[in-house]
Amino acid sequence: VQHLRTHTGDKPFSCSVCSQTYRHSVSLSRHMRSHTGEKPYTCSVCKASFKWKNAYVEHIRIHTGERPFSCSFCDATFKRKY
Repeated sequence: VQHLRTHTGDKPFSCSVCSQTYRHSVSLSRHMRSHTGEKPYTCSVCKASFKWKNAYVEHIRIHTGERPFSCSFCDATFKRKY
């Protein structure tokens, strides 16, 4: 049923604040953080908190030093994919 909405364009989930519509309830839940300020992702090292998982994952790299992205022309590595 959820995948079918991709083809039908049906967006049955609507934000009560701004009326933005979504195909999936999880998308609406994620969107609601923009209105509520909820930050469910908290760094265990420095206690910084984030609304979005991708921002949290990127932040953790500050502490771990992980640089998972590399230049295909040289040896440079990066925390973010550009």
